[in-house]
Parts: sequence; structure tokens; C-alpha cells
Amino acid sequence: MSKRILFSSLIGAVVLGGVAASGLALAAAPREPTLEHGSARYAAPSDGSAGSIAYTVDVSDDSGIRGLKVLAWPASSKLDPTEAELRSVESAKCRSTSDETTRCTYTLKVTKREAADLAKGTWYVSALATAEDGGTTFVPRAATFDLTR
Repeated sequence: MSKRILFSSLIGAVVLGGVAASGLALAAAPREPTLEHGSARYAAPSDGSAGSIAYTVDVSDDSGIRGLKVLAWPASSKLDPTEAELRSVESAKCRSTSDETTRCTYTLKVTKREAADLAKGTWYVSALATAEDGGTTFVPRAATFDLTR
């Protein structure tokens, strides 16, 4: 084998090895949780039963999902919650739908008396997803719904 062919082969092997190594490094980089197919709704209380504010979303991460914190708030409040503030609010109930995806549902029961005090109009839902590997995703306006009487 000539030195020229051997040298070309070695350069090709080094280049291919470098590309493979960088591809492995990119593939191994942790990704943050994703929230998809989220929806929120308000159901007014009736004479015989409580109403509710509900938010459902599919949360995915390659390491699995540890939990989802949720806060519903009226747009008229100008609240604008932060990721740090969401760490201390209520958690949604989550159930696994696959190795990487979990369906999370947050439900807040609302009595007739409570409903009378709620601000009418547009409301937002903020969400903070936490993966098993510690990665987080904060979505300040994950969903919108209208509260009417």
C-alpha cells in the first residue's frame, strides 16, 4: 500500500471519528421537558355540583417526568408569575403514557360562592415541568381560557 493511500485513509478515519464523536456528544446532551397539546377550561358550578378550572397537557422528556406545577390566574390581575414562584404552587396529577411522555391534569374545584368572586374574562395558565434528570421548562402562558358566568 502506498504512503499516499495510507495517509489519505488515516485522514479520512480521523475526520469520520471526529464527526461521530461530535454526533455522540450532541446526542448525549440533556434536553429540557416539552409541553404539547395543552388545553384549559372553566366549568361553572351548577345547583348541585362544584365547578372547576382544569388544565391538561402532555409533558415529555427522555429521562421521564418528575412533576408539573400549575397556576391559573386572571389576565386582569397583571400577575406575571416567575419560574421561582411556580416552584411553591400546587402540582398536577400525572400518569405515564409512554417511556418519555406523561399526561398531566390539574383540576381546581370551584364552589358557587368562590365563582362569584372570580374575575370574569381571560385567564392564563402558567406551568413548570420538571424532568427526572432535573431539567425544567417554564411556560408563563401555557394556556388561555375565558371565565364567564
